[in-house]
Amino acid sequence: MIRRASLVIVGALMGATAMSVIYSAGMPAQAAGPSTYKELSIFGDVFERVRAQYVTPPDEQKLVENAINGMLTSLDPHSSYMNAKDAEDMRTQTRGEFGGLGIEVTMENELVKVITPIDDTPASKAGILAGDFISEIDGKPVRGLKLEEAVEKMRGAVNTPIKLTVIRQGADKPLDITVVRDIIAVRAVKSRVEGGNIGYLRVISFSEKTYDDLEKAIKKIKAEVPADQLKGYVLDLRLNPGGLLDQAINVSDAFLERGEVVSTRGRNAEETRRFNAGPGDLTDGKPVIVLVNGGSASASEIVAGALQDLRRATVVGTRSFGKGSVQTIIPLGDAGALRLTTALYYTPSGKSIQGTGINPDIKVEQPLPPELQGRVRAEGESSLRGHIQGAAETEEGSGSVAYVPPETKVDIQLNYAMDLLRGDKTDPAFPPNPEKAAANIKK
Repeated sequence: MIRRASLVIVGALMGATAMSVIYSAGMPAQAAGPSTYKELSIFGDVFERVRAQYVTPPDEQKLVENAINGMLTSLDPHSSYMNAKDAEDMRTQTRGEFGGLGIEVTMENELVKVITPIDDTPASKAGILAGDFISEIDGKPVRGLKLEEAVEKMRGAVNTPIKLTVIRQGADKPLDITVVRDIIAVRAVKSRVEGGNIGYLRVISFSEKTYDDLEKAIKKIKAEVPADQLKGYVLDLRLNPGGLLDQAINVSDAFLERGEVVSTRGRNAEETRRFNAGPGDLTDGKPVIVLVNGGSASASEIVAGALQDLRRATVVGTRSFGKGSVQTIIPLGDAGALRLTTALYYTPSGKSIQGTGINPDIKVEQPLPPELQGRVRAEGESSLRGHIQGAAETEEGSGSVAYVPPETKVDIQLNYAMDLLRGDKTDPAFPPNPEKAAANIKK
C-alpha cells in the first residue's frame, strides 16, 4: 500500500501545526498561593515513592518530563514541554535548513521510495534516482519502520556518510550507494506557471525562509510571463500546517499596500499587539485567489483571513482547520524549551478563527479517490480534546477534509481557481470589492 504523504529527508516540517513566536526569555511569574505549594509537596512525595518502590526502576528523567507534559497538555493541545532534542528539532524546522541527503520520499510496500532527488544535493550527486527503493539504511532493513522513523535514521550531522541499499528497476542486484550528508535548504515555496498565464504559488510551511522564497518565486513568474498576459496568481495554502507568526505577516504584506494583517490578544488588555502591512504589493495588484482546506492551519489561516477581510483575494476551497492560538517558545535549562499558548489571534475584521476556521468565499469540494473514501474524515481544531473554546465557535465547528490530489488535471479546486482567473467561470465573490474592506484598513 502506498502512503501518499511525502517528506523531504531531514527536511520535512513534522508536526508544525502550532504557530510559534520565539522569545529569548520568559515572562516573570507571580508567586503561587500556599495551597499550591502544598500540592507541589505532595507531588514530590509521589515522585519519591515511585522512584523508590515501583516494581521496576523507572527512568527518572522521563517521569519528570511526563509530569510536566501532563500539566501542559491539560491546558490545551498546543502547549507542551520540549526536551533538548525536541527543542533542537523545532529550531531546525523553523530555520528551514537541515543536515541530510536531499530527496523527497514516500513509503510503498514497506520500503522507502524516492519520489525525486533535489538538484545539486548529496543524493543527486551520489546517483540516487527517482523511483529507487531504499531497502536498507547503514545495513539495517527498512521494513518494519514507519516513514518518519526511516527519515530520522537518514538525518545526521553534516559531512557524515550514510550507506543506502537501493533496489532499482532494471538492475540485476541491489546497489550500495554511500551519500555524505550536507546542509539541505528546503524550499518553503514552490512555484510554476500554469497554462502560460497564471502564476501558481504553493506555500508549504512558514519557516524563516518563506518570505524570501515567495519573493523569488514571484520575480521568476514575472520574468516568464509578460505583465499584460499574466492573469493573476493562485496562492495555495492547502495542507499548510503553519509556522512562524512574522512570516505569516510578511507573506500577507507581500500582497497588500496597507491595512491591519492580524492582531494578537493575550491574557491582559495591554498585551494586545497589532501588525500592519506597508506599501509595496509584490504582485502589482494582479488578481489573487487563495486555496484553503482542512489542512490549512495557524499561520496559513492568518494569511487567508487577512487577504479575505481586506478584499485583496478571493478564498476558494473548504473550511480551514481553525487554530487561532499563538504559542510562545520559552527557553529552559539544559537547552529544553516550553511551548506555551499565550494569546489568540484575530483577523482584520476582529474575528477569531479559533474553533471556527476560515470560511471560503467560494466553497469547492475536492472529492476523495475511491481508495481513501471512508478512511479520511474531516478534522479541525474544534475536534481536538481540550482545545480552547473560540469566541465565535458553534456546534458546526471547524475543519474539513484535508486532501489534495497529486495531479493538476484532477485538482478540482485549483482548476476552479484558474477558470475564475481566466474568465471561464464567474462568481459574485470574484474579484472581491475593495470598498467593502474600508472598515478593516488601518490608515
